[in-house]
Amino acid sequence: MKIRVPATSANLGPGFDSCGLALTLYLTIAIVSTSEAWRIDHELGKEIPDDKNNLIIQTALNLVPELKPHHLKMTCDIPAARGLGSSSAAIIAGIELANYLGKLNLSKEHKVTLAAKIEGHPDNVAPAVFGNFVVGAKLDEADFYVRHLFPTCEIIAYIPDHELLTSESRAVLPENLFYQEAVKASAISNVLIAAILQNDMPLAGEMMERDMWHERYRAKLIPDLQHIRSLTKSLGAYAACLSGAGPTILIFSSRTVADTIVEKLQIEYGQQGKIIKLGVEGSGSEVLND
Repeated sequence: MKIRVPATSANLGPGFDSCGLALTLYLTIAIVSTSEAWRIDHELGKEIPDDKNNLIIQTALNLVPELKPHHLKMTCDIPAARGLGSSSAAIIAGIELANYLGKLNLSKEHKVTLAAKIEGHPDNVAPAVFGNFVVGAKLDEADFYVRHLFPTCEIIAYIPDHELLTSESRAVLPENLFYQEAVKASAISNVLIAAILQNDMPLAGEMMERDMWHERYRAKLIPDLQHIRSLTKSLGAYAACLSGAGPTILIFSSRTVADTIVEKLQIEYGQQGKIIKLGVEGSGSEVLND
């Protein structure tokens, strides 16, 4: 039996701490057997625990402390600290593990509630559970969200080799915005949502690049953003924006220009990171039979 959880990208420009999109990269957990102690085999390096201190196992045990230890095997396509929801995927995997082994029979809504309580808001965890595009908010300890199909387009990710911790990327954001500035930023976000719901990627892309909430503050930590935005725009892309807190940059385009964009990015940035095509993941977290 396997648990599979997709990567996610939060924000999409002005949908700050609200919009999330599930992507076709995965964290997969195989339950091998019962064991005397918790053990999780992986190839992610010594900084990721392979015992009960692993975030996946900790999350499961916080839900069901009496779970019997198991030997697990983890494979993960989601790079850590790159703005692709790696921690959210681990938390969801832990909830799915507890749900399966503990026979909790949790609904998807309950899984989101549990995960959002840990993460602080549902922008990454909701699409990781439901798949596709989700707009959400945490208000007075309650989670509100709407799932919708994302418009058909190509998604290209530039994933730099270096990490950027969310805490570092959060630290550059201002504590306050002037009222009129916040009104304008909110209006841009509203048009983004409306354009996505109308399957209007050219308009959605324009709004993505007009974000006023976070990208201009984070740009100094991700100096390649402006150049990649200009480059891909000249090749016909709808938009380029940060994935979550960065440093990954997502480029949205039509199918007709996607290969050209990939080729150009490979020439300029292939030595500094990965350039890959991704799709919108529509299923969310799943328990799969081998």
